[in-house]
Amino acid sequence: MDLPTVLDADEPRAIDMHAHQPTSEFLHDAGGQMMRDAADRFGADLETDTYENMRAEYHDAGVGRAILLGWDAETNTGNPPVPNDYVADVRDEFDDFFIGFGSVDPLKDDCVEEAIRCVEDLELSGFKFQQIAQGFDPSDPEHDELWATIEDLGVPVVFHGGNSTLGVCSPGGRGLKIKYGNPMLIDDVAAEYPDLQILIAHPAYPWEKEQLAICQQKGNVYMDLSGWMPRYIDDQVLHYAKTLLSDTVMFGTDYPMLEPKPWLEQFAELEFDGETQRKILWENAEEFLGLDE
Repeated sequence: MDLPTVLDADEPRAIDMHAHQPTSEFLHDAGGQMMRDAADRFGADLETDTYENMRAEYHDAGVGRAILLGWDAETNTGNPPVPNDYVADVRDEFDDFFIGFGSVDPLKDDCVEEAIRCVEDLELSGFKFQQIAQGFDPSDPEHDELWATIEDLGVPVVFHGGNSTLGVCSPGGRGLKIKYGNPMLIDDVAAEYPDLQILIAHPAYPWEKEQLAICQQKGNVYMDLSGWMPRYIDDQVLHYAKTLLSDTVMFGTDYPMLEPKPWLEQFAELEFDGETQRKILWENAEEFLGLDE
């Protein structure tokens, strides 16, 4: 199969909006048993790799940049976080490739202070929240100070959308509650913090229609296509990506669970026109991240 024709391997420009560490810090330490549940269910392995190999793999697929996401779900899961300092260090080592997003645990007392440190001291470019793993409702007023602070800091946030494979098929799903993945909980945040730029990760199964409605109605909400191989993405999501939401939808993989080249090969089968391919693969991301300024 061929990659999208708009990609140029000599000058890779596509941006993956959703990538995790291919190392033990994420796959083994932060992921713990709930990550092993997901790997066992889908016949995947949790073998680690290097950042050098990751960058080479991306460039071979025509992808020039990737958002490297932090992770802190320690309160709810008991697993250690992927430290924000570690994310910043990796970003600094591969500053031509990675854009670093921090993570703060909203259930920790110092979450606001840590959010400020991430931006002002570590110069991270945004934040990632995984509400199911972190065990919180983003619309709960107890988190208002955190959202107001991030809005004032002027950086975007990524929220998880939809179900999660973490803890899949285990007794009680390891205690994880999928209701926190409902994008309607993010709609409240978008309405109350209109200057907060929000990206909802994944097509939000089984709430795809709710997510599409939010992305239409809230000018500060975007979505990516990560976590699903393109041929399995809901037809209505793809229709909106080609039409009404062509300025709102972005490329993402969920690396290392999904790899860029196979994802892009399937994306090429979906017959998006060249202009829309460029929007989804990098132009919308450049605008969202302020890289086009």
